[in-house]
Amino acid sequence: MEQTGDGQILASKWDIPFVVFAAVRTIFGGLPVWAKAIVLGLVGSLALWTAVTWLRERRRKVR
Repeated sequence: MEQTGDGQILASKWDIPFVVFAAVRTIFGGLPVWAKAIVLGLVGSLALWTAVTWLRERRRKVR
């Protein structure tokens, strides 16, 4: 990270993904496999539902 003259800290573009990955790994690292599978299934279902909803809205606006 760099610090500029006006007190702002400039972060690299990889800082946020690295922190998010490290936090997820720390939070879910100690869980049993069945709990990880449930969480992954819920997140995957939410992502699929969001994609389908977005596609339906996009197709509806075209018509």
